[in-house]
Amino acid sequence: MQRYVIKRLLIAVPTIIGITLAAFILMYILPGDPVAILMGDVLDMRTMEMLREQLGLNDPLYVQYYRFISNALRRDFGKSYQTKRLVNDIISSALAYTGKLTLAAYIISIVVGIPAGVFAAVKHNSWGDTGTMVLSMLGICLPPFVVALLLLYVFAFRLAWFPLGGTGSFAHMILPAVTLGIRPAAMLARITRSGMLEVLRQDYVRTARAKGLSQRVVLTRHALKNCLIPVITVMGGQIGGLLSGSVVVESIFSWPGIGKVSVEAILARDFPVVQAVVLLSALVVVGINLLVDLSYAFVDPRIRYE
Repeated sequence: MQRYVIKRLLIAVPTIIGITLAAFILMYILPGDPVAILMGDVLDMRTMEMLREQLGLNDPLYVQYYRFISNALRRDFGKSYQTKRLVNDIISSALAYTGKLTLAAYIISIVVGIPAGVFAAVKHNSWGDTGTMVLSMLGICLPPFVVALLLLYVFAFRLAWFPLGGTGSFAHMILPAVTLGIRPAAMLARITRSGMLEVLRQDYVRTARAKGLSQRVVLTRHALKNCLIPVITVMGGQIGGLLSGSVVVESIFSWPGIGKVSVEAILARDFPVVQAVVLLSALVVVGINLLVDLSYAFVDPRIRYE
């Protein structure tokens, strides 16, 4: 196990470097001058040139990238071009909001998706199975911004049950969390149904039923436990999906998280903030994938890591 973890960590290093390098180069390829955006209507070429020199934008790209990596190793991402705040403070504040929203959406996806998949498998070829799969397909196909606008129109504008956006109370988090959790819940439902259908045909499940065990025990202890490998894989992959989906959802609901901060930073060509967000996202996704791989051994003791 220890050798496997070390190997995965060594593989993760070039992966993270590649992601940060691609994002770094892409920001410079995109049209738009961060200094011109920063100065607005004031087009003083001498001042702009001084500001570029002060920000280090006149240095070659490899020098800027090396500076970014070396500072990142010291957990120093500099200051935002736009707000002059420390990037660490901006990320820490936004991360708290994104963490709460992602956790709520993750819980919704598990609480809704796995029971829905089990229900569809148990009611195979019935109206319940068909209805669950139709709803799950809609949940996968509908883009998050469409779901967000529908929920806002029905529950915030027409019924006025929830606020239109912002923060301040638990009610503010419900609509964005539901929006973010619908697609992963639908994916979990389909994966769980597929795994349960395969497991329910196995001889050990028939033996458990022949012993007189209750339906609940058969489903939870014998069937569901043995189809969790693909479910865990999807659950781990959902972290990256939730982070990417939060970009749209947080912007629509004015939720001050990482997604909203990254959109504003990209539009303003605020390089330090964008680079910090990309690095943080890469670290989170790589770390989650490692934890998912290690969790396989706890779910299925037959799995061993060489």
